[in-house]
Amino acid sequence: MKQFINAKETLVTEAIDGTLRTAGGRLARLDGYPHIKVVVRTDWDRSKVAVISGGGSGHEPSHAGFVGQGMLTAAVCGEVFASPSVDAVLAGILAVTGKAGCLLVVKNYTGDRLNFGLAAERARAQGLKVSMVIVDDDIALPDLPQPRGVAGTLFVHKIAGALAEQGADLDRVTEAAQRVIAGARSIGMSLDTCTIPGSPKEDRIPQGKAELGLGIHGEPGVEQVGFTSAREAMRMVVERLAPNMGPGPHVALLNNLGSTTPLEMSVLAEELCQSRIGDQIRTLIGPAPMMTSLDMRGFSVSLLPLTKADESALAAPVAPWAWPGYSTVGDIVIEPLPDGLTPIQAIPSENAATRALLERCCNILINAEGDLNALDAKSGDGDTGSTLATAARALIQAMDKLPLADQTQLYRAIGLELSQTMGGSSGVLLAIFFAAAGDASASGKGPIGALGAGLERIQQVGGAQPGDRTMIDALAPALDVLPQGLELAAAAARKGADQTATITRAKAGRASYLAEENLAGHNDPGAEAVARLFEQLAG
Repeated sequence: MKQFINAKETLVTEAIDGTLRTAGGRLARLDGYPHIKVVVRTDWDRSKVAVISGGGSGHEPSHAGFVGQGMLTAAVCGEVFASPSVDAVLAGILAVTGKAGCLLVVKNYTGDRLNFGLAAERARAQGLKVSMVIVDDDIALPDLPQPRGVAGTLFVHKIAGALAEQGADLDRVTEAAQRVIAGARSIGMSLDTCTIPGSPKEDRIPQGKAELGLGIHGEPGVEQVGFTSAREAMRMVVERLAPNMGPGPHVALLNNLGSTTPLEMSVLAEELCQSRIGDQIRTLIGPAPMMTSLDMRGFSVSLLPLTKADESALAAPVAPWAWPGYSTVGDIVIEPLPDGLTPIQAIPSENAATRALLERCCNILINAEGDLNALDAKSGDGDTGSTLATAARALIQAMDKLPLADQTQLYRAIGLELSQTMGGSSGVLLAIFFAAAGDASASGKGPIGALGAGLERIQQVGGAQPGDRTMIDALAPALDVLPQGLELAAAAARKGADQTATITRAKAGRASYLAEENLAGHNDPGAEAVARLFEQLAG
């Protein structure tokens, strides 16, 4: 597994130093590398209660990413997924604890409990006031006598940190942390395991499956479940959380476990808000990576009953950049399109033959989606098939609104539909193609002449010519011979599409950015789509 590291032995120390160099001077580390890896605030007022947390690395931005005003005073970092030593924890306590004392926030793992616990005893023996709380928010294994501490730990960091920053004493900070722990509930789901630096990736989750209730160290979940969609994944997570919720409003924390894309996380946020517990979720933290498991492709949801005091603490400003903020969940605000962009709807009309032809064309493109994506992946970004299929599905849905009996208005209506539903440059070019065809039809040209006019227009606007390795290499020769019959047009389109596999220097489109070796031997996906369309219409 390729990773941007130098050596696993120095990974954590180098990562900490990289964090410190970009912290603007507000963070420092203790001089104890490599065994003592402690990040501390440089602006700390020792008259206040210190809040200290930590544990194994690999959960970034936790824990060092949350050191700063309003959250942690210090973070004690271990090696990847390994608890820090007693000496490291003690060093962190001694570095930041004054007469007000400190609170240790510890996740419920044996190594963390033992090392933080012994360090606390040693600090107390030196006359310091030290409290320790154990976070056990994971509900994946309900019969487990000691549940794991996972992303719900962040509620404790934020609320205890806010109170400490405001000057609350140790008893009050500790009581608040214990109350938050009693109410926090979390569960996660992943499509893949994490990659531990220096080790091969474990491949235990098969294709089409997800793991529900797995831990933040890559340990297996409570069960493997079938995966179909974000909606179904969130439904299964919510089914586990709902029985553990009390009445009243809650705050949700939507955590990225490492490599889930922002696009996916936003979809999951929408599904959480639309779920059966959505009406109880007043506020949301995230979606963002907060308590990760290296590069795990998953997410977790943490819930906490919301009191006014906790709401104030969660909303209090903080210095750490990694804290994503606290947002009120509300309805989607929709504003009207600006003047001139509101679609002018043509008067629908029916023509059975035209409808059948259009539906056949759309279904050809939909059925070719996978093949065209695979072809585009060799010379582009792998989405040509999806782009065309999305437009085709939208056109089928709009069929009852189209003026099927009016050829001129039909071209224009198709162009308008494509401009709204088809992304990328292809959508713009095809919208121009059909708009120009509509203009030509209005001027008296027949169907073939109108399509030819559309081709001329997109060549003018897009700049591509035959031989530039685009869909025009198949479309232009097909339209040239179309007056002689559909079979000859299909043969010409196929010849033009296959010829693009020999063109290793594209002059237009995304392929123009690629090296010759990425193009040789592969048909242009746009030209291939045109060829398949003509071939299957002629078949």
